[in-house]
Amino acid sequence: MGKSLCMLAAVIFLGGSVLGDEATTRSPSGFNFTSPVTVKWTEAESVEERGRDGRTPAAPQTKLLPTTSSSSSVTTDVRENRQEPNRKEKDNREDHNTKDKKEELACPPIGLESLRVDDSQIQASSYQRTGLGPHRGRLNIQSGIEDGDLYDGAWCAEYKDRHQWLEVDAIHPTLFTGVILQGRNSIWSWDWVETYKVQLSNDSVNWQICMNGTEEAIFEGNQNPETPILGLLPVPTVARFIRINPQTWYFNGTICLRAEILGCGADDSADIYATEEDKGSKDELDFRHHNYKEMRKLMKSVTEECPDITHIYTIGKSYTGLKLYVMEISDNPGKHELGEPEFRYVAGMHGNEALGRELVLNLMQYMCKEYKKGNQRIVRLVKETRIHLLPSMNPDGYEVAYEKGSELAGWADGRYSFEGIDLNHNFPDLNNIMWDAQEKAAAKSKVSNHYIPIPEYYTQEDAFVAPETRAVISWMQDIPFVLSANLHGGELVVTYPFDCTRDWAPQEDTPTADNAFFRWLATVYASTHLVLANPNRRICHYEDFQSHNNIINGGAWHTVPGSMNDFSYLHTNCFEVTVELSCDKFPHVSELPAEWENNKESLLVYMEQVHRGIKGVIRDKLTKQGIANAIIKVEDHDHDIRSAADGDYWRLLNPGEYKIVVWAEGYIPSMRRCSVGMEPHPTICDFTLTKTPLQRLKEIRARGGKIPQDLQLRLRALRLRKLRASTKVLNRRRESQRQQTRAARSS
Repeated sequence: MGKSLCMLAAVIFLGGSVLGDEATTRSPSGFNFTSPVTVKWTEAESVEERGRDGRTPAAPQTKLLPTTSSSSSVTTDVRENRQEPNRKEKDNREDHNTKDKKEELACPPIGLESLRVDDSQIQASSYQRTGLGPHRGRLNIQSGIEDGDLYDGAWCAEYKDRHQWLEVDAIHPTLFTGVILQGRNSIWSWDWVETYKVQLSNDSVNWQICMNGTEEAIFEGNQNPETPILGLLPVPTVARFIRINPQTWYFNGTICLRAEILGCGADDSADIYATEEDKGSKDELDFRHHNYKEMRKLMKSVTEECPDITHIYTIGKSYTGLKLYVMEISDNPGKHELGEPEFRYVAGMHGNEALGRELVLNLMQYMCKEYKKGNQRIVRLVKETRIHLLPSMNPDGYEVAYEKGSELAGWADGRYSFEGIDLNHNFPDLNNIMWDAQEKAAAKSKVSNHYIPIPEYYTQEDAFVAPETRAVISWMQDIPFVLSANLHGGELVVTYPFDCTRDWAPQEDTPTADNAFFRWLATVYASTHLVLANPNRRICHYEDFQSHNNIINGGAWHTVPGSMNDFSYLHTNCFEVTVELSCDKFPHVSELPAEWENNKESLLVYMEQVHRGIKGVIRDKLTKQGIANAIIKVEDHDHDIRSAADGDYWRLLNPGEYKIVVWAEGYIPSMRRCSVGMEPHPTICDFTLTKTPLQRLKEIRARGGKIPQDLQLRLRALRLRKLRASTKVLNRRRESQRQQTRAARSS
């Protein structure tokens, strides 16, 4: 295609804008970074709604540097500038319209990272071996531990010369606007491309080099293996094929790269694929990435639309003071109802795994809208279940990833908390406490298998425990959760406890006493996920989870001491799995509708599993009052649960006949047999307990004094009080530091 035609298409697409030697660029992810707008929602705008240095991130700037010689004409240099916040309030509608306009003009990735681009569409001039073939040249692809296997971490050319290239066939005529480059992912080698050229073609035979004026454009590549670098084409150009042609590379390495291509579809009547429609969603939801301020606005809008079934509350704050918001969806929000199970979704534990956050926000909107429409499935869920949705457990980390954008955040930016803590390794390791006790005990049956107290060291003020972790632990204590899922990203698999292996083995199947039911839970999600359930899907990185039916024991994948899943199972009554939602941790905004459709049925059907097994109320025979903390034992299941404050309980079980024994301190134990059917409806299995004569005598003597609790409950309550006390001290200290910082800035 001629250069004049390319120029004409670019000018039409960009609305007549002219690119000079120095041009302002749009975020490749379609984001629009603007000054904050005051949020009038129970609180005024505070420091947490601005950048960490008190400033607001501005749109990234790209400069095309002038040519200094014929051999090096231009370098695309990407920098993120920061500007002082505009202190005047902006109209919300104007801000939203500006965002929509910029997202509309920005071209999305064509799909190397998200796997929309098939392996067959990627070619190369040469490659060292199959594991370093062109199909591995995808942004953020991860390698196996061993170099030389079939799944290495980049495309690497066989030869070290300037004639090597990686080629992508977009199938459709595409307006190419940029390239994002990364080096090789490897723990053994350092390889990356430092400069490169871009070539374009309509037939893969005749190629034109991307030009900057009259000179060949040379783009700046990488300076390390992991940081993604954006190179914008001086003139966006319509073509079908694009090549990345490395010019220089790390002096001690070889030609290796991972890439993403930015491009928009271009109308062409001759294109035989033009009638093929992109995947999307028919649900009218807010499909975009929401920063902290926008997340709050969306949650508020849902409560305003459905005030009768929604309630928003906070469980604590992040290190920088961002609140951890939870939305409750129930027909009687704000209150635990006798016999109604409590369910939770937790997303954003790793801040850069952004898909879970958006899916939870989508779920809020969807349930509100469908409830109002009278969708019987949703109505039944709302009336029979108390649902809690935490979209962002690590808001500090998310803001870091959000500022860089979906493609430029890389694989790890924003993963950790502000203090550098991996929250999924930050819960108390109760597994080894239980296993050590079992090894030392003369009789294993005497060792507690549930409600294991938090260890003493964990409750201290100087314990390395993130405020986000402390907040979630307190939340777990306050609400008798029955079932949960922890939403992650970067893979396609569902994992179930135990996550931690015995004897610190790096990989070992480590089942719980409820292994069969956990496998059922994992299978329910995986089998209804549109991509996970596809037998022809490509593996994400280097592990083929299809050989495990897309589910795996957490310890069999890799050991994770101190995981939230294991803590939830051993410290509370709640069963929890981890869902790895997609290969791409931070999908581009254009991918969100399809990802919602991939996960929608899975999110709903997983919630419905909270109604499997048995449930009931344990009452005092004389007073008819519920008995709290009664122990429910299932024969041949070495994991007990306890009744909630009102005496109600829920025991998740697969179909079958079970012998259930219930006992509480001061009461005579009771036994009965309960049958669990195939349908997702719980079997009602109530118990009435009679006090022992000795207990009745104690109560008469005590004259209204406290009934003694068993030692385990006392210790559990004491440790929680200590943890909450140390949390309050740390929160006051951090708030004082933030106030001093704000005072210093204002002066």
